[in-house]
Amino acid sequence: MPRLLVRSLASIAVLGLTAVAGTTAPEASAAPRAPHVRGVGTVPAYSYADAVRESVWVTTPLDNDEDGVPDRIAVDVVRPRTGGTRVPVIMQASPFYSCCGRGPEKQVKKYDADGTIAGQPLFYDNYFVPRGYAVIAVDMAGTGRSTGCTDTDGREDTLGTKAVIDWLNGRAEAVHADGSPADATAWTNGRVGMVGRSADGTIANEVAATGVEGLKTVVPISATSSGYDYTRHNGVVVAPDSNEELFHMVSSRPAEACEQVLRSLDVGSDDATGDYNAYWAERDVRPLASKVRASVFLVHGLNDGNVMTDHFARWWAGLKVPRKLWLTQAGHVDPFDYRRAAWVPTLHRWFDFYLQGLPNGIDREPPVSRETSPGTWVDGPSWPAPGTREVTVPLGDGDGSTGTLGGRSGGERVWTDDPDLFEDAATADPNRPVAGRAVFLSAPLSHDMRLSGHPSVTLRVKVDRPTTELTARLVDYGTAARVNTVYPAEGVRTLYTRSCWGASTRDDSACYLDSAQDVVTSDRGILTRGWQDAAHRVSLRFRVPLRPDRWYTITVPMQATDQIVRAGHVLGLVLQQSDLEYTTPATTGATLRLDLGGSSLSLPVVGAARLPEPGAKAPRVTASDSTGRQDAPRRIRPAP
Repeated sequence: MPRLLVRSLASIAVLGLTAVAGTTAPEASAAPRAPHVRGVGTVPAYSYADAVRESVWVTTPLDNDEDGVPDRIAVDVVRPRTGGTRVPVIMQASPFYSCCGRGPEKQVKKYDADGTIAGQPLFYDNYFVPRGYAVIAVDMAGTGRSTGCTDTDGREDTLGTKAVIDWLNGRAEAVHADGSPADATAWTNGRVGMVGRSADGTIANEVAATGVEGLKTVVPISATSSGYDYTRHNGVVVAPDSNEELFHMVSSRPAEACEQVLRSLDVGSDDATGDYNAYWAERDVRPLASKVRASVFLVHGLNDGNVMTDHFARWWAGLKVPRKLWLTQAGHVDPFDYRRAAWVPTLHRWFDFYLQGLPNGIDREPPVSRETSPGTWVDGPSWPAPGTREVTVPLGDGDGSTGTLGGRSGGERVWTDDPDLFEDAATADPNRPVAGRAVFLSAPLSHDMRLSGHPSVTLRVKVDRPTTELTARLVDYGTAARVNTVYPAEGVRTLYTRSCWGASTRDDSACYLDSAQDVVTSDRGILTRGWQDAAHRVSLRFRVPLRPDRWYTITVPMQATDQIVRAGHVLGLVLQQSDLEYTTPATTGATLRLDLGGSSLSLPVVGAARLPEPGAKAPRVTASDSTGRQDAPRRIRPAP
C-alpha cells in the first residue's frame, strides 16, 4: 500500500476489456433516459457551480479507539441537482486528504466557513458531476475528519470504508454535522465505482475483496495487493517500522488515543524475522480474489520502484471478473500525468458502462494496453502475452570475471557481500571486475525478444553465514531512449501550461499543469529485479538457517515484467547480495560460492524467440558508470 518512500502525452487510444465467463454486463435501466445520457455516453447536463455539496459522517460497526462510541467515517459529497434522477457514485477513499494532498499539485480538501466541502482534490468531481455522477471523497478511519484509528490496510481501514458503500445502499446510517440524518438513497441508485492511486487504489482492492453489494467497479492505480509484499521481498525487510511511520504521517488522532493500535502495528509486523504471519494475512487480498464481484481496471508502471509489479500481476491472475489492464514504462504515477488525452475518455467510458449501464462497447475491446517504448502503446488480448513459454538458460563460466547466458554450464563464482554496491555501480561496465557482484551476458540478440511474466534465477550456493540476502537484476544492455524513472519524477516531467478537464468554481479548479514523459537516452535499462532472504528459502512463514558446509538450491523470483529486448542488444543477469537501495537487510557480510552447473535463469519468452548461442567468451559491452539515473536515496515509504 502506498506510503512515503526511500528513494508526451501519448497518442489517443481508447481501449477496453473482454467479458469473462460467468460474469454479466451491467444491467441497463428501464427508466426514461436521463438528461445526461446521449446515445451510449454521458454528456455535461448539470451545473457544477450549482451542485449539492454536503459533508456527512457514516457510522461503522467498529470502535478500535475504544472510546465506547462507534467510529465514524467523514464523507464529502459533490452531486448534481438532477430534479429527482438518482445517480451512481464515483468514490475515492484516501488517508492523504489532509496530511499530504493528492496528485502532483498536492491538492487537499477545502471547506467553507460552515465546514462543508468546497473543493475536492483531482479532476473527478469537475468532470463527472456535470455528466450525472456524484463524486465522494472519503477520509479513511483516523485521518482527516474521521474518528477511529487507521490500522494501515487492516480491518478498520477496510470495514470503515466498506461502511460508506453500505450507507449509499441504505444499509448503514450517517448524519450531517448538526446531527440530522443523512439519507443517500434519496439521490443515488447505489451503484459505486472506486478509483485511486497508491494507498487510494489499495483500499479499493481491499473493499472489493469483501464482495460488498453495490460496488460495481474498481480502478486501482499503482496499488498494492499484499501488505507483506509491499514491506518485504521474500523475507527481506524493505523498511522496518513502515506501518507505524505511515500511521504518524496520516493520522489526525493523537497517538495516545490509538496506543493499542500502534502497539499492534509494531508487534504484528515482526520486522525482526521478516516472517509472514496472521498480521500480514489480514493485509493480503490475493487469496480473496474469488470474492471480488466488481469489474477491475488495473493500471501499473512497469518501472514502479515503490509498489512493485507483482502487486498487479498476482492480483490480476486471481480475478474472475471482467478486467482491464494498462501497463506503462513510467513509475509510481497516475495516467492523468502521462497519458491524459487517452485516460480521461477511457475512464469515462468505463464508468459509463459499469455505473450508468450504457452499452458503449468497451467490453468488446482489447483488455490489455502496454507501453512498449516511450509513447508507443500496443493493445493485446491477455497478460501474460499469448504464446509465452518458460525458457531455461544455463549460466556459463565465460572468461575472466564475466560469465555467459547459455552455452555449456560449469565452474564457480565466489564473492563477498558488499552492502555499499548500489544499482548503478552493480550494472555498470559488465566486463570489468567489481567486488560484490557476478555478471552473466548473452550474445547480442539477432531478433527482438519479448519477455512477459515472471523471470527467476535458481542458484546453487554455499554460504559461510546462517543467511544472506540474494539480489538479482535482469538488464538490457544497449543504447535506447527510455523513460527516466528517477525518484521523485517517476518518468514524468511537469510543464508550464495548463489544460482543463471539466467545470470550475472559485474553490475548485478543473485546470491542471500539463505533463509529459521524461525520456532519456541511456546505454542500459533495468528490466526487472528480485530479492530473497536465503534463510526463507523453504517458506516465508519461518526461517531455516543455512549451514556453512552445505550446498543449497535457492530460487530468487523476480518481479513481473513485460519488456522487449531489441535486436543487437545484450541481455545481462547481475547477481549480488545486500541491496541497500531497495531493501533494508540485516547485512551478514557473507561470502558466497555459486556453482554454475547447478544454476540457471528462467525467462518468460513470447513466441519462438531464443537467446543466441554464446561464444567462448562473454561479449564486450560498453556501459557507463551511470544509467542517466541518479542513485535514489534508500526508500523508506512510497510517496503518497
